[in-house]
Amino acid sequence: MTFRRFRVHNRLQKFDLSGSALEPNSITHEREAVIQRIYHLMIKEFLTSLRDPKARLLLIVPPILQVFVFAFAITQEVKNVTLAIYNQDQGIEGAVLAKRFENTPTFTRILMLRHRNEIDPVLDNRRAVAVLVIPQDFSEKLLSGTRQADVQVLIDGRRTNASLIVNGYIQKILAAFGENRMTETDRRGISGIDVVTRNWFNANLNPRDAMVPCLICILATLVGLLLSGLSIAREREMGTFEQLLVSPFTPAEILIGKAVPAMVMATFSACLITFIVVFGFGIGLKGSFWLLMVSLEAFLLAIIGIGLFISSMSMTQQQAILGCFLIMPPSIMLSGFATPVENMPAWFQVMTLADPVRWFMVIIKGLFLKGMSVYAVFANMIPLLLIAAVTLSAAVFMFKRRME
Repeated sequence: MTFRRFRVHNRLQKFDLSGSALEPNSITHEREAVIQRIYHLMIKEFLTSLRDPKARLLLIVPPILQVFVFAFAITQEVKNVTLAIYNQDQGIEGAVLAKRFENTPTFTRILMLRHRNEIDPVLDNRRAVAVLVIPQDFSEKLLSGTRQADVQVLIDGRRTNASLIVNGYIQKILAAFGENRMTETDRRGISGIDVVTRNWFNANLNPRDAMVPCLICILATLVGLLLSGLSIAREREMGTFEQLLVSPFTPAEILIGKAVPAMVMATFSACLITFIVVFGFGIGLKGSFWLLMVSLEAFLLAIIGIGLFISSMSMTQQQAILGCFLIMPPSIMLSGFATPVENMPAWFQVMTLADPVRWFMVIIKGLFLKGMSVYAVFANMIPLLLIAAVTLSAAVFMFKRRME
């Protein structure tokens, strides 16, 4: 009864019998009290976050890392490009044209081909983004003044943005070469140069055909990394990790039990996305479906190894999610999905060798756009298996260490 009278008394202090508010000073004091309570709560949250060393690390390292990745790796500028030249012309004009490309800063490396059968491996293996073919009668037609000299440009259509930009560079250099030869020898009739361009593996340079299959790789990475990254951290947070420690399972058996479900669910997700890409978007799979599945499992082994390593280090699911966030964006950006690896600085290109997404991205594009051979697929699977061996071993080592 006393408590009820106290509550009624407080209400009467704020309102009169007519229901209108009382003095503004009381309302002002109440607002100040609310603001003060919120202020102290904010200070408490700041101090709690900044006192945690892991929170400070996650606050500083990921933004700095991603700034460097976006600044150096993600660029629409095409540089460090390799161009292959197959010069069949025995005259001076063909040699001068080839030398013009060698002296262009856009193309940092020139591959001089001796036989026509070298063109296919150069484009298939991504050794060059384009091949310039100078025919045998190039000098004769150019100097005759009566016939149009022609050259052929073969471009790797798997790199849609880079292909368009590189083709523009080549066209500009050829146009400048034609104008220069005409001004130097204006006493003779110098005919123009006709450029015949062919886009391999993606004839229309349709960006959707090149980009949509890559979603299989990106979403498989997301699913596999998150499922495996949260597995052990979830046990710790729910308090069931100690039950695993007293069970008869070895650390390797525990990790296998965590890895297999993640692989099955990530494989199902990748198969579902493949079905949508093929039948929903009408993008044909020119290569073998079974090669895609085998390479997918090798890729998921590497990704799940990274996820289990992160989960072994994390005490909570929040830390595991932040760890996955730290790994995921750089892996995608350094894979060649948005920007060709060749455009990146040399030290970034070395870092991409340890990125499993890069190798599987090559397999995905190759199987969908050009029907990559078994040999080429397994050549890109070897780095995936090596990365998987390293990441899974590191996960087992870290798990054992955290158990001690």
